[in-house]
Amino acid sequence: MRIAYFDCFSGISGDMTLGALVDAGVDPSLLQATIDQLGIGAQLTFEPVRRAGFRATWARVASPEEHAHRHLHHIEAILDKAALPSRADALARSIFRKIAEAEARVHGSTIEKVHFHEVGAVDSIVDIVGAAVGLDALQLDRIEASPLPPGRGSVQAAHGRMPLPAPGTAELLKGIPLAESTADFEQTTPTGAAILAATASRFGPLPPLTVQSIGYGAGSLDPPGLPNVLRLFIGTWMADSTSDQAWVLETNLDDMTGELIGHVTTTLLAAGALDVFVTPIQMKKNRPGVILTALCDDARWPTIEELILRETTTLGVRRHPVSRRVLPRRAYEVQTELGPIRGKLAWFPSNARHPRFSPEYDDCARIAAERRLPLREVYEAALRAFSTSPPDGPEP
Repeated sequence: MRIAYFDCFSGISGDMTLGALVDAGVDPSLLQATIDQLGIGAQLTFEPVRRAGFRATWARVASPEEHAHRHLHHIEAILDKAALPSRADALARSIFRKIAEAEARVHGSTIEKVHFHEVGAVDSIVDIVGAAVGLDALQLDRIEASPLPPGRGSVQAAHGRMPLPAPGTAELLKGIPLAESTADFEQTTPTGAAILAATASRFGPLPPLTVQSIGYGAGSLDPPGLPNVLRLFIGTWMADSTSDQAWVLETNLDDMTGELIGHVTTTLLAAGALDVFVTPIQMKKNRPGVILTALCDDARWPTIEELILRETTTLGVRRHPVSRRVLPRRAYEVQTELGPIRGKLAWFPSNARHPRFSPEYDDCARIAAERRLPLREVYEAALRAFSTSPPDGPEP
């Protein structure tokens, strides 16, 4: 699987995206030829620059001055003229539709009637179409990104000065995790937000990749102490694992009994937490306490967080995303002299014909109690049955 990962530690904009794509290996002449087809009088060039001492590629758009406010159908008419590759055309239209939907919500209008203000300008059209063509040229299977810093302060928009993120950008950022802003300017622009809102399937840490190329796209500003660049990783998914994002929720407790904490862990697991554990700590005023930690997926963290707040005495929960490498697995049952015992198979994709088997504790404990046997002997019976009659492979 071929993946692009946008590392937006200094934000993302349209020109940063184009620069990063070219720096990562996209042919600049392809993007320049595409822009010529748009018929909007724009010229696209790329030049090497430095940002806070780091080399990067800057995409520059030269265009005639204009005062037109375009609607979505105007943008689509421009795309119709360009005859873009089918995937690039669909991607460009998806990005512009995301912008139209955001602007319509902000202004209480419809996507057909809303004006494309700054994002309808020639340079933004060039950025979006160029990004769509560049991403298509990389033949990607998946796009991911880091959380996005919106920036601090305010920006002059078509309707006046607005605090960051500007209303349209804020709409585009719904559902996207935000990073702490590190600069007093607009770090994530509407164009940059729209590109990722339409293309990225996940926002979080860098996934496990075999990196093939890295591109650096420069922003127009060069503030001291901050490399104003967008870093783009292109690589292939590591074959021996699957990867996903999970959430760690944790809180410190020093005023709950062991019985209550045990009840909380059971409740959290029943609610779908992937794992729950307790770590002893020494807290303020020499009080012994524990850290209650729960691991959960994207869909369940609000529920798990609510349960921690409701079932414990804590006044707050810490939450942060983590990436996991997870071996493929499936349920499996072995037949032993003590009866059937369920468990799980796990395997490396590169060695799928030799999976490993983990017996299910509850089955082993039940049989041990029924037969009055040491639990260890039941586990050994399950593993012995698996080793004498292993499956042909991981698939059922």
